[in-house]
Amino acid sequence: MSIFGTILSKIFPSSHPANTAPAADPAAPPAADPSAAPDAAAAPAAAAEPVDVEAVLTAMQANTSEQLNWRTSIVDLMKLLGLDSSLGARKELAGELHYTGDTNDSASMNIWLHKAVMEQLAANGGKVPDSLKG
Repeated sequence: MSIFGTILSKIFPSSHPANTAPAADPAAPPAADPSAAPDAAAAPAAAAEPVDVEAVLTAMQANTSEQLNWRTSIVDLMKLLGLDSSLGARKELAGELHYTGDTNDSASMNIWLHKAVMEQLAANGGKVPDSLKG
């Protein structure tokens, strides 16, 4: 599973469409399949309630003794989710999300990654406040 896919699985319920849909390129816009006819099975997925990302992460923070600045730090966000937050893992996540900057400039990459992850969570059915997106 990709790092971003793991992030989705840690925040979204297992039954959420973001976790049940086939893995897609997280940076690609959702593709519409004009040949697919709507059916009764597709309706519940489309009507899935958005996941309050801030509430989920705040609850996770409340259950840990380590104070993490997950609201602005990709390293702390990954730690909160129990993921490898090493530079190598962040470079891999940057690749998944199609970061075009210099991955050796970790400060710039980290800022971009946090914003990109929050934007992708929102794009996949998460309710993400603007304060977390930028």
